[in-house]
Amino acid sequence: MRTFYILGVDQSTQGTKGVLVDQAGRIASRADRPHRQIISGQGWVSHDPEEIYRNVLGVCGDVIRQSAVDPSDILCMGITNQRETTVAFSRTTGKPLAEAIVWQCARAAGITEKLRKRVGFEDTVRTKTGLMLSPYYPASKMAWLLQNRPEVEEAAGRGELALGTIDSYLVFRLTGGHRFCTDASNASRYQLMNLNTIGWDPALCAAFGIPETALPEIVGSDAAFGMTDLDGLLDSPIPIAGVLGDSHGALFGHGCLAPGMTKATYGTGSSVMMNIGPDIRLSTHGLSASVAWKMNGKVSYCLEGNINYSAAVISWLQKDVKLIESPAETDALARAANPEDTACLVPAFSGLGAPWWRNDARAVLCGMSRTTGKNEIVRAALDSIACQIFDVVEAMRLDTGLDIPCMSVDGGPTGNRYLMQTQSDLLRAEIRIPDAEELSVLGAVYTAGIASGFYDPARIHQAIHYRTYRPEMDETVRSEKLALWRQAVRMVLGTV
Repeated sequence: MRTFYILGVDQSTQGTKGVLVDQAGRIASRADRPHRQIISGQGWVSHDPEEIYRNVLGVCGDVIRQSAVDPSDILCMGITNQRETTVAFSRTTGKPLAEAIVWQCARAAGITEKLRKRVGFEDTVRTKTGLMLSPYYPASKMAWLLQNRPEVEEAAGRGELALGTIDSYLVFRLTGGHRFCTDASNASRYQLMNLNTIGWDPALCAAFGIPETALPEIVGSDAAFGMTDLDGLLDSPIPIAGVLGDSHGALFGHGCLAPGMTKATYGTGSSVMMNIGPDIRLSTHGLSASVAWKMNGKVSYCLEGNINYSAAVISWLQKDVKLIESPAETDALARAANPEDTACLVPAFSGLGAPWWRNDARAVLCGMSRTTGKNEIVRAALDSIACQIFDVVEAMRLDTGLDIPCMSVDGGPTGNRYLMQTQSDLLRAEIRIPDAEELSVLGAVYTAGIASGFYDPARIHQAIHYRTYRPEMDETVRSEKLALWRQAVRMVLGTV
């Protein structure tokens, strides 16, 4: 019996993954290729779009070869991508006009600070886009490229400029320039899209100095993005049938399809996202509002909190302070820590993200005593991950009035039993960990498969199975741990 597959690409911050997903919705093969992190003397972070495109083609070829799949058995393609990373390229040739500015790069801070001085502008941005005014988002990055890269300005003058996020660049290249578009989930992160109209906002584009003609068309996440033969890798072109930003892909991959359903991705940083349904709800507790996805012509919105340091805290333990040789050690070390020790770490190494939004905050390790040693510091580091996510989920509860009895999670640190149990204890919620690793790309693949009629939308999420953690911690212990954390955060914020 013939078996069919869907090709998935996850173009992320550190590298690119390719997967083939079978008819049951399970990953049949996977390949990875890293790309360079280009760091300037000023600390600016860039990527080479050409290198990324080559790697996309490379991982697609890798998964086909290693699985010995007949390319004619691949029905369609789904893409998920690092959000906010911004590319300027030629609409004539498709070639990049400058290095891509990575989401974590703050080189455009001067632009947002200048705009912040306009009376009422910051509130206007938040009301229209659901986002805090920040150099994190593409609008100011695009403005910086126009102001600082002559090639970009010249292309704009000729009417040949394309400005977009990684998804729009990849779709343009893969379709041979036939489609210049971005899906609604990615568009909602530009800080130029109006959440009410799901269209570019002329006043915001003018304020940032972005010509609307340089921006991609906004389409549904399950739109017909065009046909690709992967630069000749396939004998016959296949449709690109699903595109989602990575956090949105994970939300869909987990099956968080109803309002109140929540997921957390534990990566270098963390994204905590809640589906809030068809109605916009702006946060009053430090979260972002975005489009979760647009499918079948209908929009679902989400609340999100982004945390700067999640798994990166474990890397700090290993590579910077050298307390551990591998992340796998942290589970046993944390369990061996003195239960009476009160050491608390707030990892504000690059400021505090949601719900605090303090770029000027700096990390602290406090509450130490003579009993504080390696075990206790490791435990404080793992606790800091769980406590930051607790703060975001608590903000979601306050914004929505929902209880959130369950949270789905993904990412490498979910294999840490101490961390997952602590997360469950602090949230007083069930934590669900999938048996599949790549939820972001599965979300894009499921979207493409449903759009193509390959997957049954009522059944496809049953392909993922979960193991669970449930609350066990004594309430007194929980309250004391959270009190120590809140005191440490106040110290970082300068409010004690």
